[in-house]
Amino acid sequence: MPHTLGLTKPNSTDHPKISFAAKEIDVTEWKGDLLVVGVTEKDLTKDDGSKFENPILNKLDAHTSGLLALVSSEEDFTGKPGQSTVLRLPGLATKRIGLIGLGKPASSSSSSPAAFHSLGEGVANVSKASQSSTVAVALASPESESKLSSASALASGVVLGLFEDGRYKSESKKPSLSSVDIIGFGTGPEVEKKLKYAEDVSYGVIFGRELINSPANVLTPAVLAEEAAKVASTYSDVFTANILNEEQCKELKMGSYLAVAAASANPPFFIHLVYKPKSGDVKTKLALVGKGLTFDSGGYNIKTGPGCSIELMKFDMGGSAAVLGAAKAIGEIKPPGVEVHFIVAACENMISGTGMRPGDVITASNGKTIEVNNTDAEGRLTLADALVYACNQGVDKIVDLATLTGACVIALGTSVAGIYTPNDELAKEVIAASEKSGEKLWRMPLEESYWEMMKSGCADMVNTGGRAGGSITAALFLKQFVSEKVQWMHIDMAGPVWNEKKKSGTGFGVATLVEWVQTNSSS
Repeated sequence: MPHTLGLTKPNSTDHPKISFAAKEIDVTEWKGDLLVVGVTEKDLTKDDGSKFENPILNKLDAHTSGLLALVSSEEDFTGKPGQSTVLRLPGLATKRIGLIGLGKPASSSSSSPAAFHSLGEGVANVSKASQSSTVAVALASPESESKLSSASALASGVVLGLFEDGRYKSESKKPSLSSVDIIGFGTGPEVEKKLKYAEDVSYGVIFGRELINSPANVLTPAVLAEEAAKVASTYSDVFTANILNEEQCKELKMGSYLAVAAASANPPFFIHLVYKPKSGDVKTKLALVGKGLTFDSGGYNIKTGPGCSIELMKFDMGGSAAVLGAAKAIGEIKPPGVEVHFIVAACENMISGTGMRPGDVITASNGKTIEVNNTDAEGRLTLADALVYACNQGVDKIVDLATLTGACVIALGTSVAGIYTPNDELAKEVIAASEKSGEKLWRMPLEESYWEMMKSGCADMVNTGGRAGGSITAALFLKQFVSEKVQWMHIDMAGPVWNEKKKSGTGFGVATLVEWVQTNSSS
């Protein structure tokens, strides 16, 4: 098998399942390893007698005979965002108490999903550092509104904050955290359901991260297809898988996709998973299409020079990781009333005597011809045939995700993905989903006049229009392969796919896609 190159096999990982519980109890009575309190800068205000004005902090301080107030000021803890301190003080039922800063109070930023997500990540970090297994989280100033979405963001922050990818290290530590009590966010079935949803989505994000982090000598197109098939067999009550090989793709006339795959010793696989609810009518059919380049050398226009990031091109299947991570989460959540097609044209862009050359003309499955003026604008060539295929499934709406252009990273940086759609309704839907998930999207113009740059002398179009507006011309290229009857959006996620600081894939896109599928379901 080609995927044993370098004899590297990932270690198997069991993701520790954390049990979350929503409770309404007095924080001073909570027993366990670590009680974490989220505090704003205002919560730390003290009266003339150096006592906390905040009732919860005051109560905790009284139990520690004033040590909490004293030590937190000695530690220079001011409640700035992300700041944390863990103290071991006598007088409390908990072994340790941790304070995590939330920044300024009650501004939209300190009560946004992103703020609670980072509080959750902070909880994961302090629990790792103190090797705590039972943890509780509360706020010094409890939430009055949006308790559900705050609890959900908090839980997902904890799960994702704990994640460390040790599959390719000879030794890796297992986190000790086993249970988290979320105090003061309400109790009952609604909160429990929301926490379960947050967990399901987070494990989908982790699956996406693991796919991205796997090196190209391990995660070949065949292995990506195997991973997709595994998702379908795990949730076989609602999923079916159809994996097409090269011959089957030839029968479907996928000349654009197969031209990209032609140079590699690792054959291409076209992945198509279908989610159908177990019962009830299907009201809406959706397709999620992800770019699946398991490695991108650039082809004959090889990536060279500083900043070309060729060594990171395992992440060029980040779009497919978002799609398959979403599939895993949807298999757990099982939304009613919606059918979802998950589509990935997986391959590698390599260099060999059989590879496509600059100047070649290739024919996509809808009959349109493309002059390849740059073999490193290959993602759009694979997506062209994937989009035609998606439209042929009779879907109402398509969202495609791709690490498509460096131009988008120049425009929007590494935290924000660019979105393109001719449809305002679809833009509203997906943006609303991203506001719930905390992922950042920015709508970009589909400037039709730029299509002039994509005209070819000998074919219907070229595959790249030069430097100006590069992510716009890429989106206009994709639009040529989408039926006018279908609502379509393209997400260019080349920036947020990778976290440089953590040297890890982010799993960007999973949470927004799952939210979007939920809004289209009848639940």
